[in-house]
Amino acid sequence: MSGNHSIVIQAPGKAEIVEAPIPKLREDYLIVKVAAVALNPTDVLHIDTFAPVGARVGCDYAGTVEEIGPKASKAFKKGDRVAGFAHGSNALHHEDGTFAEYITVKADLQLGIPDSISFEEAATLGLGVVTAGQALFQSLDVPYLDNPATEAGPHLRRQHGDGIAGYPKLGVDVVLDYHSNTVVEDIKKHAGAGQLKNVLDCISTEATAKICVNAFGEAGGVYSALRFVPEELVSAINDKKFVADTEKLLAEGKLVPHKPTVDEGGSGLGGVLKGLDLVREGEVSGTKLVYHI
Repeated sequence: MSGNHSIVIQAPGKAEIVEAPIPKLREDYLIVKVAAVALNPTDVLHIDTFAPVGARVGCDYAGTVEEIGPKASKAFKKGDRVAGFAHGSNALHHEDGTFAEYITVKADLQLGIPDSISFEEAATLGLGVVTAGQALFQSLDVPYLDNPATEAGPHLRRQHGDGIAGYPKLGVDVVLDYHSNTVVEDIKKHAGAGQLKNVLDCISTEATAKICVNAFGEAGGVYSALRFVPEELVSAINDKKFVADTEKLLAEGKLVPHKPTVDEGGSGLGGVLKGLDLVREGEVSGTKLVYHI
């Protein structure tokens, strides 16, 4: 391994590319050479709001294994293709971000990438998969994959952004524009009057919360957002089992990555900084920004 560069928070609202040491290998972690990273709104939120100065930014990635910690129980080997997430902008462990050439990630929570999925596609999976798992199987209490419901339950409907080609392949029934003045009525129309019982709000602003609440029937329902959650919820799911089940679904083609937009504004860490500005300005909708590193 040669040198390393990373995007590091310098001050509130400011992150720059700097030379940074290759992370130290912890006992149950991996060192990964990054091939691609994906951007999330939380990356901008941490730079602009929480701003732990000195912390490396970034959560989602895909790459190849360079080193394996001695207490990693998952059977990775050098050269394996992996994807997943790290706790980017970590105030306690500054070296944990993924917007870098070499990164450190907790071994047993990373996904092996099947041959059918590219680095660019795999980079989109990390936070999205984990967020969906926590929201569906914890806060919304949907029966888990190996314990399906024995009787019909309430329908799940999706609040999403602008419609784009390819959603049927992802298993989506209906796509509605949350900017529409009629979105509440449209949700009720597709869900059935008074039938909407569970909502996962993937945007989680005051405006979208009002949309979700108003879409419920008179009996109300369960609303789940993506902001802060109680610690007991985060630890309730069997993380290792969930990762193993996710790998199986990917290999079987039952879980399909969202189509990425690659190198918008340029490749590398410089492109990532431009992409973060696009996210900050609200210019990204219906896609995931991915950058080659």
